[in-house]
Amino acid sequence: MLKDGEFFMIRELHQKGWTQTAIAEETGFDRKTIRKYIQQNKLPKRKGNVKSKGSKLDPYKEYLLKRLKEGTTNCVVLLEEIQSMGYDGQMTILREFISPFREKPNKQSSIRFETPPGKQAQMDWGELGERVVDGKKQKLYVFVIVLGYSRMKYMEITTSMNMEQLMKCHMNAFSYFNGVPSQILYDNMKTVVIKHSPTEISIQSKV
Repeated sequence: MLKDGEFFMIRELHQKGWTQTAIAEETGFDRKTIRKYIQQNKLPKRKGNVKSKGSKLDPYKEYLLKRLKEGTTNCVVLLEEIQSMGYDGQMTILREFISPFREKPNKQSSIRFETPPGKQAQMDWGELGERVVDGKKQKLYVFVIVLGYSRMKYMEITTSMNMEQLMKCHMNAFSYFNGVPSQILYDNMKTVVIKHSPTEISIQSKV
């Protein structure tokens, strides 16, 4: 019987245009099994008289699949995000669900780019979907900044990504880190980059 993550992976690869043969080679299942589950729109029912209990992860799988499509497969980051949404399960369940979606490691070793202590940090926004706040539906965002040397991380959930909120999150992060990195890398965010062309990059003066 397929695990939930394997079923979703087969469906995802099929939607991306993979052939049944290619999916079979990637997952290790035979083509008959692949064909069977491609034709099913729902998870296969478990055999037996005992009614299986739902997983604590079930309410968050749709959100996790969205994040996986965006390229986020880091279990630590995903766990913190769904915990902020109410998930109270263990990391083990999440790892089992995410595992089939992770890319297989390249056999060739790679050298990690290291930065000196205090030199650099990377910052980006993430989306957590909509939630009811004070009786109104609002989008939730997560501010994430990671130090390049220690990989120490600060995260803060907000209802806005405007400049005022961005600066506030930075100050909270610096207080948490007990210091300020020399450089912070941004991914072409609208609140930071005013203009981006092949010959010119303009950034906000407050940054």
